[in-house]
Amino acid sequence: MFYHRILKCHVLVELKVAAFSHENIGQLNTYVSWYRKNMMTEGDNPSVGILLCTQKDHALVEYALAGIDNELFVSKYLLELPKKEEMQRFIEEQLAAGTLSETNIRDMTGGESESGEKKR
Repeated sequence: MFYHRILKCHVLVELKVAAFSHENIGQLNTYVSWYRKNMMTEGDNPSVGILLCTQKDHALVEYALAGIDNELFVSKYLLELPKKEEMQRFIEEQLAAGTLSETNIRDMTGGESESGEKKR
């Protein structure tokens, strides 16, 4: 848990060493609700919960979050960095699908585009 000074809210991050389950989101929702009731002060924005899991099923996450008013987010994490070939394949797939642009790639790589050119 930390307090984000710019967003003016508590951010609760929960790391699970297993795949997402609906129980995880219920637990995080409990923590976020407790912080909202007991830790928020005047001028604070609602607390945010971030759940990191080894795997997530998008449909299960969608249904588990349905009806929850708190700001809760679920994502997966990797235990090790992907190989260069896997990253290249992922980037090419995202470019083909239109979800990434050259600008996004330069931002993620610290200034190099897919062709290796430096951002000016």
